[in-house]
Amino acid sequence: MLASLPQNNDPNVLVGFDTSDDAGVYLLNDEQALVFTADFITPPVDDPYLFGQIAAANSLSDVYAMGGKPLSCLNLVGFPSGKLEDEVLERIVAGALQKITEAGAVLLGGHTTDDDEPKFGLTVTGLVHPEKIWRNIGAQPGDQLILTKAIGSGVLLNANLKNLVSKEALQDCLDSLIELNKAAAEVLANYEIHAATDITGFGFAGHCMEMVPGSDLTLNITLDDIPIL
Repeated sequence: MLASLPQNNDPNVLVGFDTSDDAGVYLLNDEQALVFTADFITPPVDDPYLFGQIAAANSLSDVYAMGGKPLSCLNLVGFPSGKLEDEVLERIVAGALQKITEAGAVLLGGHTTDDDEPKFGLTVTGLVHPEKIWRNIGAQPGDQLILTKAIGSGVLLNANLKNLVSKEALQDCLDSLIELNKAAAEVLANYEIHAATDITGFGFAGHCMEMVPGSDLTLNITLDDIPIL
């Protein structure tokens, strides 16, 4: 949809909406650029605190996928105030704040709107060196694809709605969802990264389909090598 809009010619826009990158990047100076992203989800679990943790980790991940460090966040909230108690929203925000704090960022406020069902997420502003931005384009021949987490959380969460998942498997899934990509990003920062992306709503295959055309390459995947929850 955004592709049909006029492109921004500001030279300080290092990453805009002309590609499917995880965030936008705006140049401040030779050493610093700001990373901007916004994301929200509907509850994948009943526990409001856990929902807040999952939603926050999901939003923060976009900054890590760009090679950046989260600085500040704003809440994005849709909430059925006439159907749920305010304490539910308080628990959601508390869970999110725990992850924001773990990321070393700060919560500055946010915006709430009345909605038929709960929705929660964050706008996140991060910092990155202009010459160390990771994009979802730029993969090179011979690059190895590294997954920082096992995949399959979406399948497990949907299966759990039909009581088809064991408690152990569900817990492994939830532990993965609330784990920040902070440590993985810090390790990868020591290496030359040609391309990176955050695997979320489009799934593994969907995000591969975004990366491959942008890099003008094909991707060979061995199914047995993919870590699965």
